[in-house]
Amino acid sequence: MALKITVIGTGYLGATHAAAMAELGFEVLGLDVVPEKIAILQRGEVPMYEPGLAELLRRHVAGIEGASGRLRFTTSYEEAAAFGDVHFVCVNTPQKHGEYACDMSYVESAFDALAPHLTRPALVVGKSTVPVGSAARLAARLAERAPAGEAAELAWNPEFLREGFAVQDTLHPDRIVAGVASERAEELLREVYATPIGEGSPFIVMDYPTAELVKTSANSFLATKISFINAMAEVCEAADGDVVKLAEAIGHDDRIGKKFLRAGIGFGGGCLPKDLRAFMARAGELGADQALTFLREIDSINMRRRGHMVELARNAVGGGFLGKRVAVLGATFKPDSDDVRDSPALNVAGQIHLQGGQVTVYDPKGMENARRLFPTLAYADSALEAVRGADVVLHLTEWSEFRELDPAALGDVVSDRRILDGRNALDPELWRKAGWTYRALGRPRA
Repeated sequence: MALKITVIGTGYLGATHAAAMAELGFEVLGLDVVPEKIAILQRGEVPMYEPGLAELLRRHVAGIEGASGRLRFTTSYEEAAAFGDVHFVCVNTPQKHGEYACDMSYVESAFDALAPHLTRPALVVGKSTVPVGSAARLAARLAERAPAGEAAELAWNPEFLREGFAVQDTLHPDRIVAGVASERAEELLREVYATPIGEGSPFIVMDYPTAELVKTSANSFLATKISFINAMAEVCEAADGDVVKLAEAIGHDDRIGKKFLRAGIGFGGGCLPKDLRAFMARAGELGADQALTFLREIDSINMRRRGHMVELARNAVGGGFLGKRVAVLGATFKPDSDDVRDSPALNVAGQIHLQGGQVTVYDPKGMENARRLFPTLAYADSALEAVRGADVVLHLTEWSEFRELDPAALGDVVSDRRILDGRNALDPELWRKAGWTYRALGRPRA
């Protein structure tokens, strides 16, 4: 009999996973404790922007004309437990307020709500990013509280989604990590992921702690690489070097590679910064804090980039923001997303606003979320309107729309043709030919 799957937590990760499981042919039931979120999903809509996700949902949500009907939603844990053979837990693990450690309360609540309804053998699969050691503790908690006892097993299957590519990453993962404690758990996960495994996705079996460490280690490595090139940008600023040419040259070394070597205002979002800090906190709890002390500097380099962009903008307008109009192109932490959590772009905009600048922001997809987070900033409906009357323009999120802007058209409406490229993504020659003063991070002479 074909497996039935539940997905607990229908935020960014859960909604994507549920839709992808339906696409792979499974009967899927998504669960969330927020009725409003369930109502949105039942209409085949998504509460966030992710390319391709809305189309995937509408292809499978029950009740939508022409849909397969394989995907339904509920707020009932009892219904989910009765329905599913494999339960994916996809709830959030945010950073604790005032601490580096992550908040496990949402994960623990999901396990505690599900366990009493597990009356038959089932596999509960954690996908949330958690501190190492959590899975073993949750496995014991599950077996203790579930009527099925040890037949209610746990596996840990971390997610590696890139915002903007989440659908692709779920349907065609570059690797599938399975932290398991039994052959049965491994067999069930192999059945769930049979299609991508058949397409060649590596299926890597390991113990719980190693599976938990894979995600935090991967994120820490990516953060290190990003902060390394941003540190080199600081050196280039001091030495009149060109960090773009530097990155190009070292990127040809196969041991280093070209990816994540674009210097800019640093990383943000709801994952990388908080996962980095939670990893440091957990290492401290384990007595291995010295192993990760370098991550504190990685975090520090990343945060310094924002302050440096503010300083460049201040210098560009003559040493002070009071009475100056500043246009900010970009609000999301990365392109192809509407996510503004810990957004470097909005952080820079907010700092300039607090220092007296009149800041106007435009972003292709993140305007609504940005307004909620920073209601005191001004917002425009287009890049052209955002730069109207500006004394300086800051390019802070590398949307393709911004690379395709006409510098001459924008130059006709600004007060002064000055642009600071915080992502090293624009063509300097194109902007200079249109009469702009162009400046990018780590390229004082370029």
